[in-house]
Amino acid sequence: QVQLVESGGGLVQPGGSLKLSCAASRSIFTISAMGWYRQAPGKQRELVAVIASDGTSNYADSAKGRFTIFRDKAKNTVDLQMNSLKPEDTAVYYCKAIMLTMTMSEYWGQGTQVTVSS
Repeated sequence: QVQLVESGGGLVQPGGSLKLSCAASRSIFTISAMGWYRQAPGKQRELVAVIASDGTSNYADSAKGRFTIFRDKAKNTVDLQMNSLKPEDTAVYYCKAIMLTMTMSEYWGQGTQVTVSS
């Protein structure tokens, strides 16, 4: 079992920055992969960025060059630094953890709202 709690969402102007944090109930270095997803109103949930246990990361095309996913060992969080935000980044952002053992298990946080608007 993994419990996830997101924080850091809010209202920001276009071109601004936000950092989201995802706190896990177990060491993030024991989790197979963790990612950030988002869901805008009327749209399907989509992948934003993911980081594997070996530290490799991947990004959606919309996030490349603007967002960075990284692990904070001291805080035991997986953070998403978002720069140059656009109105189309407005969504509820969710943290996800994937555990690969004999089976695959997925865990989600409750989400945090990000609104990019002037």
